[in-house]
Amino acid sequence: MLAQYFPILIFMVIALALGVVAYTAGGILGPHRPSKAKLAPYECGFDHFEDARLPFDVRFYLVAILFIIFDLETAFLFPWAVVLKQIGWMGFGAMMFFLGILIVGFIYEWKKGALEWE
Repeated sequence: MLAQYFPILIFMVIALALGVVAYTAGGILGPHRPSKAKLAPYECGFDHFEDARLPFDVRFYLVAILFIIFDLETAFLFPWAVVLKQIGWMGFGAMMFFLGILIVGFIYEWKKGALEWE
């Protein structure tokens, strides 16, 4: 039975070897021109702070949460669209109810100004 998994093992070894070869070749053959700007840490589009306890703008977190919410919506829409013929009108109504709740939440966020970047 283990002989059936041997081709998968060979595939994994070849993939690992190609990854190591590509990484090593890039390190050896690639240009090495470090500068102060290239070596500086980068996070969220602005220069790093001296102290990690300085106030951080909450808008970054808000945008991330909104992205996750509406990204999950699409994760539910794709499987629903695939099986729409089998689930019928009941499934269609359930998804419209779900989308309605999301639209109400989106309108609420819009009215509160959560989508504005000042």
